[in-house]
Amino acid sequence: MADKSRRIVLTFPKDLVDKPIVYKLIREHNLVFNILKASITPQEEGLMVLELKGEARDVDGGTEYLKKQGVKIQPLSKDIVVDWSRCTQCGACVAQCPTGALFIKDRKTMTVDFDSDKCIACELCIKPCPVRCIEVKY
Repeated sequence: MADKSRRIVLTFPKDLVDKPIVYKLIREHNLVFNILKASITPQEEGLMVLELKGEARDVDGGTEYLKKQGVKIQPLSKDIVVDWSRCTQCGACVAQCPTGALFIKDRKTMTVDFDSDKCIACELCIKPCPVRCIEVKY
């Protein structure tokens, strides 16, 4: 069966944040996941952005399991876009990028590059850009 990868945003109601729900994605649904961003506090709603990987039926089964537990699931539906014609290659965005999606491609020229596959759309790169060439597309 074909492998599948899905980037999703999970919103946990406050009564579920202390339950081993994500653990069961590994144990019972044979999924590999990469947590891209998380904000989970006891007695408060939790938010997690993750990428699920596995066989298509397992990814589908895992997302159905999450829904049955009361976790809201949304696809990660925003992308970061760089207008390279306006970019001054200052590198301010690189220092803020937690995943390395924005990086120095060539140390001699200090050329900035972008790997959209690594981007989690956390938007931390937008504010430090002095020429505002980075934006979010929904």
